[in-house]
Amino acid sequence: SKEYTDIARRYWAKAGLDTKIELRLGPAVETLKELAKTEAGKFDLAFIDANKTDYRNYYEVVLTLLRPGGAVLIDNVLWSGDVADPKNTDEETVILRDLNTFIASDNRVDFVLLPIADGLTIARKR
Repeated sequence: SKEYTDIARRYWAKAGLDTKIELRLGPAVETLKELAKTEAGKFDLAFIDANKTDYRNYYEVVLTLLRPGGAVLIDNVLWSGDVADPKNTDEETVILRDLNTFIASDNRVDFVLLPIADGLTIARKR
């Protein structure tokens, strides 16, 4: 909402970062794909903490944005421990479980899942 963007802009300016931050509003996957058209391979770090059903899509697009050696951090990958319970078939739990399995075997990255807070994946692009 405009109220939140106004607050963000005010604090960016206060921190002296207002000329370094470009605000893009819209559906995240489409926004990331559009960004990748001109910024592929230019990012050092990406942080994913959004709707869990699109985590895999975010991950794929973010990998195109990262330079080799860049990292993606993905929040909530343990989902309050639910991902470790194979009986839990809640949609978001299954998506996160499948994402963890996928990233662990993805040869494009080096990967670690940290069991801190609600789980944090760090994947470094090779």
